[in-house]
Amino acid sequence: MNILFISNDPGILTEGSAVRMRMRAYADEVARQGGVLHIVMRSAQRIEHTDGPLMLHGIPAGRLSMLWKIPAAARALIREQNISIVSAQDPFEHGWVAARALRGTGAKLHIQVHTDFLSQWFVRGHMYRSPRVRMPLLNRFRQWMAGGVLRKAQGIRTVSERVKRSMQEKYGSAIPEPSVIPIYVSPEAPAAIPLPPHPFTFALIAVGRLEPEKRFEDVIAAVNRLKDAYPVLGVIIVGEGRERPRLERMARKLGLTDRVMFLGARADARALMASAQAFVQTSAYEGYGMTLIEAALARVPIVTSDVGIVGEVFRGYKEVLSAPVADPTNFAAHIAWLIEDQEARHELALSAEARAKEHLAATDSSPRAVIQDMMRLI
Repeated sequence: MNILFISNDPGILTEGSAVRMRMRAYADEVARQGGVLHIVMRSAQRIEHTDGPLMLHGIPAGRLSMLWKIPAAARALIREQNISIVSAQDPFEHGWVAARALRGTGAKLHIQVHTDFLSQWFVRGHMYRSPRVRMPLLNRFRQWMAGGVLRKAQGIRTVSERVKRSMQEKYGSAIPEPSVIPIYVSPEAPAAIPLPPHPFTFALIAVGRLEPEKRFEDVIAAVNRLKDAYPVLGVIIVGEGRERPRLERMARKLGLTDRVMFLGARADARALMASAQAFVQTSAYEGYGMTLIEAALARVPIVTSDVGIVGEVFRGYKEVLSAPVADPTNFAAHIAWLIEDQEARHELALSAEARAKEHLAATDSSPRAVIQDMMRLI
């Protein structure tokens, strides 16, 4: 049984990258079933590369031309390589491309949904008295596109019960019941490494891509609300992205250049977490929330927006402190509580660590589980 992935992650083409290693693990599982895993993706130049049972196909295409170039290439592979299942890495452009590639073939369509695209915050940029974030206009089109793609699928995999419920409430019996297989997170926390030198003594850490949906504006706004009452407070932001220049301007405008430190992308982000006094996540939406699990395993107290696995894995005031999306005032109140209550910090951190370990032990997110979820279609 051969499987084809339609992917949107160029990191697959990099030997030794985390995503390449994950794809190879999927390919090894397909090989155990007597098949080969093919991956088609957009690239700058044509690529044909073999890595054991993993076959990589890079198709020269732009963001627009991929809509007709990749379906043609994928359809040819489906016929030549006897592909049984085509799995798209999102229900948007890549899902549409996969559905188009299947026309005239007998292959089954499998869609992976890694984000909470039906959240109001997928398209909404602010609320009353919150920082304004410009969400991509394309997201409105993607919401519409996903409905058509999911209705064509024979199988759907998502990463949390929250996302599964949102799809079932929206589409009902028009789509197959989604399976829930979370994102894999290693239960082994790396040894802590010190944070870079900083002028504050209560260090928050925030980790993620500096993109609109992560709403790092809210943690900066929360620090601004607390800067006079708590001169010990500051935040270290780990990650890179298009929003960094705007976030740096915001910090300068608020006079927080000595309270907000940008580290850029760091491979050791998990190890840095354990040296902070608290972890903060302010995302507008998440499909899962891998960094929440990582922060819990680092045994650091967590302040988070109510997204992803909050409520499903981590409960408010038991394992984490959760706030509504785009509510810096609420974030500030939670942070102030952690600054003032050392016992609460300790208890929350231990409770979150125990809950994360329990969740990981009870969840099968292995490559075998993912491939078997696809195989059930045939």
